[in-house]
Amino acid sequence: MDAEDGITLHGPVLGLESSCDETAAAVLAPDGAILAEAVLSQEQEHAAFGGVVPEIAARAHLAALPGLARTVLQRAGLGYGDLGAVAATSGPGLIGGLIVGACFGKGVAIARGLPFVAVNHLEAHALTARLPGLLPEGAPEFPYLLLLVSGGHCQCVTVEGLGRYRRLGTTLDDAVGEAFDKAAKLMGLPWPGGPHLERLAATGDARAVPLPRPLFGRPGCDFSFSGLKTAVARALAQGARPADVAASFQASVAAVLADRARHALAMLPRATAVVVAGGVAANGAVRTALAGAAAAAGVPMLAPPLRLCTDNAVMVAWAGIERLRAGLTDPMDHNPRPRWPLAELSGAA
Repeated sequence: MDAEDGITLHGPVLGLESSCDETAAAVLAPDGAILAEAVLSQEQEHAAFGGVVPEIAARAHLAALPGLARTVLQRAGLGYGDLGAVAATSGPGLIGGLIVGACFGKGVAIARGLPFVAVNHLEAHALTARLPGLLPEGAPEFPYLLLLVSGGHCQCVTVEGLGRYRRLGTTLDDAVGEAFDKAAKLMGLPWPGGPHLERLAATGDARAVPLPRPLFGRPGCDFSFSGLKTAVARALAQGARPADVAASFQASVAAVLADRARHALAMLPRATAVVVAGGVAANGAVRTALAGAAAAAGVPMLAPPLRLCTDNAVMVAWAGIERLRAGLTDPMDHNPRPRWPLAELSGAA
């Protein structure tokens, strides 16, 4: 990562996302205004397998990304020659998809002589709430607490500044979105399971099937969901109504996430907000529980619009803009990284 004085953007930024099973592209003006965005889901390609198949995902990204980039540029009334920079997710994620997105982004940057930013997917989620005009409450000031809850991640992170992150806790086994998918599969629900489980839970009684709340009340901010998944399997085997099990599972997860957030806020008394990101942030029960935990600490709970909670390219382009403003760019030989902890990022300072 090369640092120099803040880079003045002379055109919009093209953002590219291909870290898992969504192919996405977006164009943002230098001030963060969203000029165009698009996301292609690969749900149909992976549904028969009950989860993401990396080789299928990579091939789908390769087939879709060039056309999707052209589409968003056309929607914005732009061509490649109008761009000021390119930002592409370069980790963490599935290496095949990361290579597709990063190489395409580098190709555009080389062809047009543009700066290139290799974006950390987790940092992109962490910075989304700072996109100007996105939230009615306004962008949070540093430091704030990020709760990243998705199919691949479950972390409490202190966002102290650009490139400055401190992980307070993480999952000891399954990510929370993975737990939703596994529990839904046990109930015979389609993949991806989270939305289907939430709909089923709305028809059930969360008090009918007592399920554990792993690590609830324990010190620290770590998570564990494998035991809860086992308890779901046991309850179903004993004849419990799937709707009641779904409602109890959802209530347990929401309570655990809120409990971990309370512990994290106690560790970060200067926090200005709780920011929630990731696919599980779309769950209504989870949002309600986390809003309560934030309110008890006297800070707002901020969640981007649902389309920007899940994987998207708007967040990638915005992370690129934040880094470019700080004078941070990446060389063309930067390698995508399937594992890329936030702690290994550099910042403006």
